[in-house]
Parts: sequence; structure tokens; C-alpha cells
Amino acid sequence: MKKPADAIVVRALHTNQGDGLDVYAFFVNGSDIIRVADISRLERDQGDTLKGFQRPEIKSHVKGIVEYLSQGNVLFPNAIILALSPSVKFAASRGTKPTGDQGIAQSGTLTIPVFKEGERVAWIVDGQQRSLALSQLSGKSIPVPVIGFVSDSLEVQREQFILVNKAKPLPTRLLNELLPETRSVLLPRDLSARRIPAEICGLLNRDKASPFYKMIKRASDKGTSGAVVIDTAVINMIKHSISNPLGALAPYKASARDNADVESMYRILVIYWGAVREVFKDAWGKDPRQSRLMHSAGIEAMGVLMDRIYARLNGPQEEQKAVKSELLKVAPHCHWTKGVWEPLGLAWNEIQSTPRDIKKLQDALVRLYAGSTKP
Repeated sequence: MKKPADAIVVRALHTNQGDGLDVYAFFVNGSDIIRVADISRLERDQGDTLKGFQRPEIKSHVKGIVEYLSQGNVLFPNAIILALSPSVKFAASRGTKPTGDQGIAQSGTLTIPVFKEGERVAWIVDGQQRSLALSQLSGKSIPVPVIGFVSDSLEVQREQFILVNKAKPLPTRLLNELLPETRSVLLPRDLSARRIPAEICGLLNRDKASPFYKMIKRASDKGTSGAVVIDTAVINMIKHSISNPLGALAPYKASARDNADVESMYRILVIYWGAVREVFKDAWGKDPRQSRLMHSAGIEAMGVLMDRIYARLNGPQEEQKAVKSELLKVAPHCHWTKGVWEPLGLAWNEIQSTPRDIKKLQDALVRLYAGSTKP
């Protein structure tokens, strides 16, 4: 056997699973994962034989993890799963067993040889993006948990890869509801951007002063009576207004010096949608099948109109009367429950919750509003 350039020695627990396969649980510095493990990429050789099993590196995903890990003292308990070559060596600890020990696992020392890339004694089965991110951290290393099973069989490795990746990601709506309850400031950027809109959406549904009170469908709802608006539509509407530099909510987003002003965002939303409820009384609160105003397309399109209206308003923008006056300029041309949207050439109930239809409805409302405000 070739001599390793180095070796990593760690305390480990050993047990057996499956058909007598050795399984180890241990901790290593995150930066050491790619020193001992190769990434077995999915590819075909010249004979069209399938090799490996891993997907390509997702650079944006890796970058997001690096940003998260670089923030400070972060919690990162997610285990990396490795397939280990039989060349790793385990030496069991000597001594008597603790009283009450069930004998499930045995403690000892695991020695993992370090070879050059392409000849390493381990392969990453789950956690390649995390491992790549851990290797890119500068000036720090985080101890990470590892579960390793001993097998150099590609068939076994592929089987485990399929099994550990079989579970679907958390549904978007479940994340939307969980995020406001997650108070850590060390969330990855993409989740942080969703937390405030999700928090405001929950408040709109709970506050009796809100025009959306008990009208928003959440993932935890069990057939709540009166809930007609899907939460993702409301969250998308809020998120778009925050991220748009000219959005009604954009002035209140977090800056380098200040936290997001959620209270001001919420006040604007209550005022604007309160005015929408007054102007479109016949369409408000109905099932989306009876009113496209309550449909995802209607909510997101009216959110874009909100941004345009607030960009035009001067003076006391908090006054609902001023917002209502602006909405009345487009109201005669809106067909939420019957008729045909002339700018679209579509009947009211032909508008669907697709990116194309939402964009067309947004553009139509913006054009109608722009035309009504010309001198």
C-alpha cells in the first residue's frame, strides 16, 4: 500500500449496520473534509459507463453557506456523510464499560490516511456543497460531525446517496411560517430576505385591524373558515416592494446602520389594502374562483400598483383617503369578478397564477394608472 502524506486521527464511535458494515461517528475540522474525501462526480467514460453519483457544484449555494459560516460563532451541526475505504484504521479504547452501557457502540481512535486528490480514502455521499464551503473559510475552521460507513463499493455509495437525498426540501409555505419564529440573525441571506415578509404576512392575518384578518391561508391551517388568500402571494407582494428601490416599503428595509422598520411597513400595508377593500367592496374577501382580486395574480399585481401610487403621493402618505382617491382612478377599468380586461383581451376568470399572467396584469394596472394621472 502506498504511504500516505499524512493522517488525521480522531476520537470516534464504532458500530455495525447492514450486512456487517462498519459505521463511525466522529468530529473533524471542516477544512479537513476535502483533505480526506474526494467528490465522485456523475459522468460517463469513453465506453459510456456511468461513473460517480454527485451533482455539479452549485456555486451560489456554496457562496451562501460561506457567507453564513463567516458571520461569527455559528451553529453548524449538520453531519457530512462519507463512504470510507477499508484502509481507515480503528483502535478500540481499553477499559471497563460504563454501568448501564447498552453496548450499541464502541469508543476508540480512528486513523484516516491523507492522499492526494483522486486517490483519497473517502468519498462524500452527502454534504458536498457544505464541504466545499467549509474548505473556503479563511482564518477559521469549524468542527463538524461526520458519519462514515466503510465500503468502497460504488453501488453501495450510490444507494446511500439516493436514500439521503430522497427527502424533499421543506415546502416553501412551511418555511414561510417557520421563519418568523426563527430569531437567529445568522440565517443564510436568501432565508433572511424572506423572514420579514413572512413575519408581516403573519401579522396581517392575526391583527384585527388588518384588512387581511383571518383571510390568509397558512401551512398550519386546518381548513380555517374565511381564509381565501394564499400566503405566498402576500409574501411575494411584500418582498417585491421591499426589494424594489422605488417600492413603497423599500425606504424602511434594513440598512448598514438601522434594522428594518417593520412597524412602518405594516402601517403602509394596512392603509393601502384597507383602501383596496373599500374601493373594491364587491370583490373583497371572496374565494379566488369568484374574485381575481383575492387570487395570487390580483394580490401581486395590486402590490405593484401600490408601489406606483406611493411613488406619486406627496405629503401625508399615511392617509387612507389619499390612497383611495388614487385607486378610484383605475377602478372603472378593473374586472375582478366579471367582464373582460380590455388591455389584456382576457375575461376576468381567464387570468391564471402564472408568471406570464401576473406580469401582464401588473403591466395593465400600471398603464391604466399612468394614463389616468396624465395632466
